[in-house]
Amino acid sequence: MFPQLTERQEQILGLVVRSFIETGVAVGSVTLVDRFALEFSSATVRNELSFLGEAGYLAKMHSSGGRIPTEMGYRYFVQKLLGDFRLPREERHMIQHQFHQARLDMSQWMQLAAAILARTSHGASFVTAPQARANRFKHLQLISTQDRLVLLILVLVSGEVKQQMLTLAEPLPQTFLSTVANHLNTLYLNADYDEIYGRLAHLEPLEYEVTRLVLDILRRIDNRSISDIYRDGLVNILEDEGTRQAVRVLEERTLLANVISQAMLPTFTGVQVVIGGDGRWQELKDCTIILSRYGIPDDISGTVAVIGPTRMAYGHNVAAVRYVADLMSGFVFDYYADPLQESQKEEVLSGE
Repeated sequence: MFPQLTERQEQILGLVVRSFIETGVAVGSVTLVDRFALEFSSATVRNELSFLGEAGYLAKMHSSGGRIPTEMGYRYFVQKLLGDFRLPREERHMIQHQFHQARLDMSQWMQLAAAILARTSHGASFVTAPQARANRFKHLQLISTQDRLVLLILVLVSGEVKQQMLTLAEPLPQTFLSTVANHLNTLYLNADYDEIYGRLAHLEPLEYEVTRLVLDILRRIDNRSISDIYRDGLVNILEDEGTRQAVRVLEERTLLANVISQAMLPTFTGVQVVIGGDGRWQELKDCTIILSRYGIPDDISGTVAVIGPTRMAYGHNVAAVRYVADLMSGFVFDYYADPLQESQKEEVLSGE
């Protein structure tokens, strides 16, 4: 997808990107030779800069002969030249300490993760609460309220609780309702929508009616595009004209869900970097969004991300997103997973 570059051209492109990220000033051939003590002449560097410009990796500033990276230049840098950057040990320890001080509370962890990423990246951040790939039944209760009205309380394996009123054909005693609930709890334990649907046959009338209601609840939950969203650092990108439009991505749930679903396909692993909207989202034209999934693979997961200008510290921010995602994965294991999955937890967290 990229025009082929020589080793020297890659070196010069990498130096231009790093220099522009650090200073915000267009880079010329003399600056590169003097600042980085290059072994070749400024004329040679000037020729290479010209080639990189024609290839689409660099753009020339109107007011000077200096060059700045284009979106394509940033993409090449991230995909081929960035390398494996890790947060400094002191920064990792500070972030880990903040998480360990927090109570084992879902919303507190989400808010903390968003705050840490916003502060670390000097941009905006968002964290979505973990959501099951397919929600699973844990147990239900049927509580008689008045006359023919019954309250159904459904608890999912994820800990989510849903309530629904059910109108019976005739009043039934609480003992009978409890017996029905106990039978369904045994029948559907840890089952998802498809598994419950496959057990509809041969049910008694009330069991069938309750099961259809459970299926309707599961279908609605499975089909929702995104769960709770925690944001931080919006003021950091509001001050920048180029990134101001990105606020719309963070405020519109449907648009944010679209970005996440396309950037975080099930086949993707690790950290994803979307530069300039990748031609798909006009709102991200002058922005970069760095995302990572966290949680239990193929079971329950959420997304952590930072948004900022295309001129950002890519190595540091990619490492921050990866590290926070790893910590959040540990939290999800502690919060949801069965102790038997401890070996799986160690495997997932080995990247720390």
